[in-house]
Amino acid sequence: MEIYDDKAAELLERSYQTPEIVNQRLRTLTALAPKSGESIVDVGCGTGLLLEQEARAVGSAGRAEGLDFSDAMLAYARKRCVGLEQVGLQQGSAETLPFADAEFDALSCTQTLLYVKDMDQALREFYRVLKPHGRVAIIETDWSGAIINSHDPEISQRIFSAWGGAVVNPNLPRQLRPILAQIGFSTVRVEAVPLLNASYSEHSFSANMLENLAATAEKQSFISSEESKSWLQGIENLIQQDEYFFCVNRFLFTAVK
Repeated sequence: MEIYDDKAAELLERSYQTPEIVNQRLRTLTALAPKSGESIVDVGCGTGLLLEQEARAVGSAGRAEGLDFSDAMLAYARKRCVGLEQVGLQQGSAETLPFADAEFDALSCTQTLLYVKDMDQALREFYRVLKPHGRVAIIETDWSGAIINSHDPEISQRIFSAWGGAVVNPNLPRQLRPILAQIGFSTVRVEAVPLLNASYSEHSFSANMLENLAATAEKQSFISSEESKSWLQGIENLIQQDEYFFCVNRFLFTAVK
């Protein structure tokens, strides 16, 4: 799956402004509690939605760095953060952060570790760049628990399996708490952040994902073109009958160095 191109950036920009993800960002900010004058880094900053809020929280006396592998994502982030002099943006990898030891008071990372080949190394880098007592907040999803009302649950399962199979660490939330503790983080806490759409809205997170989910499964040969079309049409029928339902759990991990 191409995850870093212009189309992916456009999808992220749209889907991450839905109410469910707005709530996710608020919960992340509340957990991280950035203060005026602090330094914070957002690893895998995407289109800069969380980074902008972090920058405003630390203010002009603080510093907010955004790092992403994708030029397309960074282009959105640069436009979003124009005028915020405390913001720095650069391309880079979570596995080799371009920062000095003990440089930041806080670090955030949303939906990035699932793509990282050496996830342990990335977490060691998180630990390295944080100051003593620095805080970390990580959001990840376990797509194996995703559910959607459809006329063909078996195809739905194949579609979600394909989505999880397109990343390196599809079930990371199950493993992350003890790994953080082994690396040296303390006060590790976990809370669920459900992305729940109990009815259909074109402005919901899942509405922005449906065609992409089906296309990814088709591209990976988990389903045929005919099955993709049939599945999407079945979802559309359920929408018309007011029987739409979607839910997947994300998990917010917080810890202290």
